[in-house]
Amino acid sequence: MKNSGLKVLKQVGVAVARGAALPRGVAATCGLRGFATSRPACLILREPAAPNGGKTPQVLSAEEAVGVIKSGDMVFMHGTSATPAHLVNAMAAHGKNSSLENVKVCHIHTEGPGTYMLPEYEGIFRSVSFFIAKNARKAVNEGRGDFIPVFLGEIPKLFYREIIRPDVALVSITPPDQHGYCSLGTSVDTTKAGIETAKHLVGQVNSKLPWTIGDGIVHVSHFDSLVYKDEATHVIPVPQLSDADKLIGKNIAENLVEDGATLQMGIGAIPDAVLSSLKGHKDLGVHTEMFTDGVVPLVECGAITNSKKNIYQGKILSSFIVGSEKVFKFVDRNPSVVLNRIDWVNDTTVIGQNPKVTAINSCIEVDITGQVCADSIGERMFSGVGGQIDFIRGAAQAQDGKGKPIIALHSVTNKGESKIVPTLKVGAGVVTTRNHVHYVVTEWGIAHLFGRTLRQRAHALIQVAHPDHRETLEKAAFQRYGYMPSAD
Repeated sequence: MKNSGLKVLKQVGVAVARGAALPRGVAATCGLRGFATSRPACLILREPAAPNGGKTPQVLSAEEAVGVIKSGDMVFMHGTSATPAHLVNAMAAHGKNSSLENVKVCHIHTEGPGTYMLPEYEGIFRSVSFFIAKNARKAVNEGRGDFIPVFLGEIPKLFYREIIRPDVALVSITPPDQHGYCSLGTSVDTTKAGIETAKHLVGQVNSKLPWTIGDGIVHVSHFDSLVYKDEATHVIPVPQLSDADKLIGKNIAENLVEDGATLQMGIGAIPDAVLSSLKGHKDLGVHTEMFTDGVVPLVECGAITNSKKNIYQGKILSSFIVGSEKVFKFVDRNPSVVLNRIDWVNDTTVIGQNPKVTAINSCIEVDITGQVCADSIGERMFSGVGGQIDFIRGAAQAQDGKGKPIIALHSVTNKGESKIVPTLKVGAGVVTTRNHVHYVVTEWGIAHLFGRTLRQRAHALIQVAHPDHRETLEKAAFQRYGYMPSAD
């Protein structure tokens, strides 16, 4: 044991001296903590907030900077609205021009065209999604890209446990301030883990990227090269609310969201509809993985004050931002908004310390027992696990016992098919189990499932299904269980 320990220390010392990553397996030898907020016990990580010994990055063209990528490398790509499009396109061109092979690109949701995921780049690049965005769906479903099912809050573990070992990280940053510090802008989430563990950092310096406060502060000395290129932060249009969206929003706002509640909400029309119905509420707080434009009017009208929260009281806590220029302007250098690393923001024990945690998430379909599919349409992958379970569980385990985990969905698809179904489609993924679900909300009402029998659950869910499908669902429930669904 003594000699083994000395060997490990020697490896660590060599790595420190060379500024390199630890040899494979050393982290496992040292041991890792097993919690969502865990950090490696002795794996040497880059600490982005500390200056890196006076190192000065090279200023290069995009073509020169991505030239470091070679065949067989793993590249980490900054995601969501901060996706560095200029570097994405340069990397794609480099792959073709240099005849690269088998370069893997790992990322969460990215915006932009995702050039390297197009069919003509097959064999050169292979996308590895932790959450499938629109630009990655075709590649994943055609077998040219991969998907890793993983809770959003646990993605950093993939880096810290050396399951994902990035050779190069391509990230967007703001111009450095007078002290040499940059911001990761609108996407801190998994990016902090990516830049902590990547061997080589390339930063696209973009003066149009909002400066955000929190864990996304990086000293410029950590970068190996900088590429100066301004481009607009990727915008996701604010959805137009349908009548069904508005009814769902009203059902949740008037019946499930209390004054002083701490909110988590996903992206899309339904969360926006809920937010638009909350202007009469008081002292709301926000602790969420992401937020978009709908939060801004609630801050401006005084409905969101964050005054009752226990974690970052008085401040909105998130991990990434998507939306329009309106929300980007709102977060830019705003000290009332904090963006922190996803493994802490989405830790259920952290979430649950807040009062009246109200988690609002959407899905693709729900079966009559309460199983929730949110990542696929049958066998076709659509999105991913994301932070749904992180917050559904965080709300359910809230210390004050007043948390509300909510699944919200339209009762029917655009084709009129019921989204509340006897059984999930063949191949559909169960993201949220029936054991996790407390409330299911449609435009027809609220089904409270926690503590209910299968018979009672079926009854409650059928009551919030579209009337055109209720008789069919009742017959299916009877055939399945041998009894009629009932509230008693």
